[in-house]
Amino acid sequence: MVTEELVRNMLSEVLDPEIQIDIVNLGMVYDIAIEDAGRKIIVTMTLTTMGCPLYDEIKEEIVERLTSLEGVEEVDVELTFDPPWDKEMMSEEAKLVFKYLF
Repeated sequence: MVTEELVRNMLSEVLDPEIQIDIVNLGMVYDIAIEDAGRKIIVTMTLTTMGCPLYDEIKEEIVERLTSLEGVEEVDVELTFDPPWDKEMMSEEAKLVFKYLF
């Protein structure tokens, strides 16, 4: 059975290619919806910057990971910038890593 916790765990394996911190700890994932008895997952997320050239790469990895879950047939990734991402959205762990990287 597909649960939000399972989806979140899978998304925590998706790294931002530039920063090498996962998209969950970066605070980029805003919402996860599971529909159609677990056959469809909708991920609402943002990017650290508008127009990020790596969005397609991140999206592709999200779709690949989530469609590997048993029973999942469709994954939609919806992009939003409301609210815009900022460093305060990161987990404490990500803030420490980010601080040392930049």
